[in-house]
Amino acid sequence: MTWHVAEEDLRGYARGELAPPLLWSADSHLVACAECRARLADVSDPVALDAGWERLDAELDAPRPGLFERLLVRFGVADHTARLLAATPILRRSWLLAVVSVLFMSVLMVHTAHTPGLFLGLAPLLPLIGVALSYGPGIDPTYEMAVVAPLHGFRLLMIRTAAVLAAALVLCGLASLALPDYGLRALAWLLPALALTGIGIALMPRLGPVFAPVLTGGAWIGFLIAAQQATEGTPAPFTAPGQAVTAVVALAAAALVRRLRDRFDSSSAHTPFAGFGPGGAV
Repeated sequence: MTWHVAEEDLRGYARGELAPPLLWSADSHLVACAECRARLADVSDPVALDAGWERLDAELDAPRPGLFERLLVRFGVADHTARLLAATPILRRSWLLAVVSVLFMSVLMVHTAHTPGLFLGLAPLLPLIGVALSYGPGIDPTYEMAVVAPLHGFRLLMIRTAAVLAAALVLCGLASLALPDYGLRALAWLLPALALTGIGIALMPRLGPVFAPVLTGGAWIGFLIAAQQATEGTPAPFTAPGQAVTAVVALAAAALVRRLRDRFDSSSAHTPFAGFGPGGAV
């Protein structure tokens, strides 16, 4: 060691009065310097010294926030909320790359076949799938911590849903820009996406965080197939009347989710296939 902690700083450290950045410097130095640790023991109360080492151990063992988490905190998001958002599985690089790949292929198919139906039908499913992959046991890496934390299950779900919607809607919006020939019709996926996400969440307390989105997505695909067979033009959800109906459905689903918010702490809301098994019925 080419330097040692000053005597006055050691006494302030022992009394818990040393402020950053001197505190951080002293902590780091004391880890590696046996001489300063011995000097600190001479001027310290043993109880206060033990508390100091416990504090140092806690700081060394604390997880280091990633870039995304630090950005959220800088923009005013609370530390605990930023950590929940950063741990959202939907924001992992693998998922984002998968979404980008799916959107790229669908846009390529639109340019090849000159019909936006595939893209418009696929884009609303992405936020719904993202919600299904962001909440529940076996899916959420922080699920066990969330269960024992004093955090309302509905609030956790809404935090994760906000992250999913932000990521999926931005990516789908960028993909829409690659379809300039279709004008505003390229954005007709937005209201169905909000409606499907709302319906999937509203069904979770009854059907669980996996089966509810699966059932909702399957119903959407079936409806699109039936609508395509019924008319040769634009499928009903993407026409002006269909968009109006979809907006009403999205608002109704949001109101229902708010009404059911207390049920998201029940065991059925956390069971992947709550509607099945002993005692369960769809």
